[in-house]
Amino acid sequence: MKRSLVIATSLLMLPLLTACAGKSHLTKPDASGNPPVYPTVERPVAGCAADERTFDCDRRAILAMLGEYQVQFKFDETVVLKPGYERKEPKRSTGFELVVLVEDTGKRISLQHILVTRAGAVTKHWRQDWVYELPAYWTYTGNQRFEQRERDAATVPGTWTQLVYEVNDAPRYSGSGKWNHRYGVSTWTAERSWRPLPRREYTTRSDYQLINAENRHTIAPQGWTHEQDNTKVIRGEDGKDMVLVREFGFNEYRRIDGYDFGPALAYWKSTSDFWEAVRARWNDEFTKYGAVTLAVPTGDESFNKAVLELADAYREDPRLKYRDKLDHIFGKFVNVTTPVTSR
Repeated sequence: MKRSLVIATSLLMLPLLTACAGKSHLTKPDASGNPPVYPTVERPVAGCAADERTFDCDRRAILAMLGEYQVQFKFDETVVLKPGYERKEPKRSTGFELVVLVEDTGKRISLQHILVTRAGAVTKHWRQDWVYELPAYWTYTGNQRFEQRERDAATVPGTWTQLVYEVNDAPRYSGSGKWNHRYGVSTWTAERSWRPLPRREYTTRSDYQLINAENRHTIAPQGWTHEQDNTKVIRGEDGKDMVLVREFGFNEYRRIDGYDFGPALAYWKSTSDFWEAVRARWNDEFTKYGAVTLAVPTGDESFNKAVLELADAYREDPRLKYRDKLDHIFGKFVNVTTPVTSR
């Protein structure tokens, strides 16, 4: 059984790094302070041949996201939708990210992202699970709450649902859509869905509460891209929504050579059992109750910190009896609400 690749060291690393410490054996940072640019590794994009099953082409596209990347994250506010609002400055960040296989059962593929600094420090980042023709899955509804929702059966065939998870494997956002392989290019586009504020936002502002997003993944010769068409939304105390501004996000995962991702793999070997237990704990919550509400406000990282520190303790001593501690953490930070009476 393939297990998860997960890394946890310090919450100080959670923001994506705009400049990486340590020496480069390839190129030095330029005058602007940007990190060195490592050589690109190009690979042909297979797309989908006429005699192939679309399902097999979809799987190949998802698995193509595995690898070693230098990543650029760019976010620009575009259309102002609320009178009097002024666009914020564009946000830019970079990082080095390893994407590894957690699980592949055919119709379910799980990919774990890990940030790696040039000094060799590693941090568990987000995880993306892809599930084929999933009839029901959790969605974000606001106020730190995630609920299981049934899909219209007519919309399920041929679709892949992407489930995105936080650094502590808590749910973050989800969406379903089909892969398109026309012109030899593989692109997946999700229907619009809700998501909580990302770290780049909740650490700097509090004037809105939700993002309504459409996500698009494209496999490219140099790696892959993640485009986001975001609308930032204010949710009032009366539950009514007011749109604030649109934002375009462009995240580019450029496959590189010459960078040392070894520390991430070493961490995986020492913490995979722990993170497998964490994922199982989350699955138990949704199986039993169908909805969970995090008992921490957006921006409070005490839950993340508690789980990541327990992972570090397990790494130091694999004999650690961590399950009771994990149950205690979930009892403190996960506020389960209405139990499921029928499914």
